[in-house]
Amino acid sequence: MLILLGSAGWLLLAAPVASPPPRAVPPNAAVLRYGQISIRERVIVRVPVRPSAPAPQIVWQEKKGPRCMPAASIAGAAVTKAGTVDFVLKGGSRVRAELDDDCTALNYYGGFYLRPTADGTICADRDSVHARSGGECAITRFRKLVPTGK
Repeated sequence: MLILLGSAGWLLLAAPVASPPPRAVPPNAAVLRYGQISIRERVIVRVPVRPSAPAPQIVWQEKKGPRCMPAASIAGAAVTKAGTVDFVLKGGSRVRAELDDDCTALNYYGGFYLRPTADGTICADRDSVHARSGGECAITRFRKLVPTGK
C-alpha cells in the first residue's frame, strides 16, 4: 500500500487493484484508448544573499594611447564620465576614447555602437561613436588607461 499526501492536504491511499481479465477483441476491430494526466507544480528556489565587502575602487591614470585600434579587440565598453568612452579590450587592458566637446548624446541614452571601416580598425580623428538615439560623436583621441598603485 502506498500513502500519498496531496497538495490540498488530502490523504490519498493507493493500493494495488486487481484488474479484470482482458477481453477478447476481434482482429478487425479498432481499439481506442484515451488517457490524460495533468501535473501542476511550482518550484521556488531561494538563494541566500550575503552582504559583500565593497569592491576596491580602481584609479586609472591616462597615458599616451594609440591612434587606431582593431575593432575586433574590443570586449566591452562603458560611459564612465561625460565626453569619454572606456573600452575594455580582450586581454584586460583599457583604452579611453575622448569625444568631441559638443557631444552630449551619450550622457542621456544607455547605448551606442561603432561602425568599423573596411580596414577593421577604429581611429581617432576619423571614426565616430553612434548613440542609439541617432546622435554621433567623433573620437578625437585615444588614451591608454593604467591602474595606479593607490
